[in-house]
Amino acid sequence: MTEPVEGETRSFERTFTVDDVRQFGTVSGDDQARHTEPNEDGEVMVQGLLTATLPTKLGSEDEVLASSMDIDFHRPVYTGDPITCRSTYETVVERDDRYEFTSDVVCENGDGDVVLTAAVEGMIWKDR
Repeated sequence: MTEPVEGETRSFERTFTVDDVRQFGTVSGDDQARHTEPNEDGEVMVQGLLTATLPTKLGSEDEVLASSMDIDFHRPVYTGDPITCRSTYETVVERDDRYEFTSDVVCENGDGDVVLTAAVEGMIWKDR
């Protein structure tokens, strides 16, 4: 566990594949044609909640226990398009046994268009 610091930004990039989308569709039940039938460029639309796993990946690195995630989806994500997700600790309050925090998340596609934003609240247990 790394101590969270106000103003610190973490980032992660991922490019979803057709197989990722199909596997998520199987698990989630969201297997609409837009997620299974490729468009004229051979791409399929990534499920919104699959895109929302990017902030989850960043939280996992810090052992975050989220208490709330307010997510806004701004535009579709398609397979083959790299998505960069950045999470910035806006507030960090140290307690005896944990850190409580808020963070802002912004995910952008390869063209720099915002595809997802989120406000996250949670905590990180201190090492014992």
